[in-house]
Amino acid sequence: MKPNRKTIFVCQNCGVQAKKWLGRCAECGAWNSMVEEQIRPVSPGADVVRYGLPTERGAAYLYKDVDLVDTERVPSGFSEFDRVLGGGIVPGSVVLLGGEPGIGKSTLLLQVAARVAAGVGPVLYASGEESEHQIKMRGERLEIGKSPLYLLAETCLERILEEVDRLKPSLLIVDSIQTIFSLKLQSAPGSIGQVREAATHLLFTAKGRTLPTFLVGHITKDGSLAGPKVLEHVVDSVLYFEGERHHAHRIVRAVKNRFGAVSELGVFEMTATGLQPVANPSRLFLSEHAASVPGSAVLCSIEGSRPILVEVQALVSSGAYGTARRMASGLDHNRLSLLLAVLEKRAGLSVAGEDVFVNIAGGLAINEPAADLGVVAAIASSVRNRGVRSGTVVFGEIGLGGEVRGTSQAGLRIKEAAQLGFTRCVLPAANRSPEVRSDDCELIGVGTVEEALDELID
Repeated sequence: MKPNRKTIFVCQNCGVQAKKWLGRCAECGAWNSMVEEQIRPVSPGADVVRYGLPTERGAAYLYKDVDLVDTERVPSGFSEFDRVLGGGIVPGSVVLLGGEPGIGKSTLLLQVAARVAAGVGPVLYASGEESEHQIKMRGERLEIGKSPLYLLAETCLERILEEVDRLKPSLLIVDSIQTIFSLKLQSAPGSIGQVREAATHLLFTAKGRTLPTFLVGHITKDGSLAGPKVLEHVVDSVLYFEGERHHAHRIVRAVKNRFGAVSELGVFEMTATGLQPVANPSRLFLSEHAASVPGSAVLCSIEGSRPILVEVQALVSSGAYGTARRMASGLDHNRLSLLLAVLEKRAGLSVAGEDVFVNIAGGLAINEPAADLGVVAAIASSVRNRGVRSGTVVFGEIGLGGEVRGTSQAGLRIKEAAQLGFTRCVLPAANRSPEVRSDDCELIGVGTVEEALDELID
């Protein structure tokens, strides 16, 4: 007798379940997001499957009795990628890599697969979007040599796990998780049930076999990872591949990492032979910087554990219409509006009826509060049509009262600026302590926005 099957409808946006189809999800309000799925009840005599790391006993361990094992990380072959991962690939970890279509996710992972295969052991690259011949064509362009790299064009989860049992690889790459389906479910690939099922079984395989696994994830039009939110909770690390199509550089940013620093950043350059790591991103972003140009300031930002110098550009012009325009690229639009209000109220700089455009040169997105002083300096420089003093770098957070607040890791920022030849650094007075000093760079502490603008602009 066939087991009874229950049909439910699952929202692909938030995962809520309903007994009947709804045009609009009652939970999140998304339209046409309900997809039919079938649930097979488990028979009473079914075997209970245990997952997890193999242990000598099934009982819980006392915290003090657990032996700490130092697991050696596996190098990926790219110093920048190892930096984002926290020092290399952790055996048994599951990493989710997301990004825009065509940004270079498959290219990067194919290069990593080839280098790990050449240095460590066999690697299984399972693709549900390309055939073996298409992957080989990209590999020839990337000049991948002969290595034990196995290609599998497959979307069936069970078939991929069979190849894992047969090959016993040192690394597994699945491209992408949205194309994988399990025979246990009747729903289509990419649905919430299929993504959750595939990710869970791959997690059990990675932990049980100490097999590092990379999953490629699609993103939605608003920039978030497609599929259920539980996908990001299941994996150990979530990486985002960022970059503009018209720029040669690409950025890999960690937004979750159980084995390293969060918000760590790796910079790559797209070349004819694939992605190449950039050892000094500051030189890359400042390569076309022109000194003493009105509307330009150099900011020292911290991304993860790395200081990066970027150019902040601002253009303030008379508004052609009644409503002034505010545009920001690489910067939060709401933060720009706040800083303009502070300039208007605390520094006496009239920008209420002016169009203001701010851009972080090179396509890098800056989110930290220490960028405030660089943005304000660039805007004031454009309003007064005077350039920032030559050889000056800035950083600092600005409060609503016009005060310049202290920031973290000031010494690291100053050291990076001095190495690139900057001779003056305008920083918060709170960071001007005896411990923070430099022989090659003059340090100028400021307490308010007015003091900062006097020191920055002639």
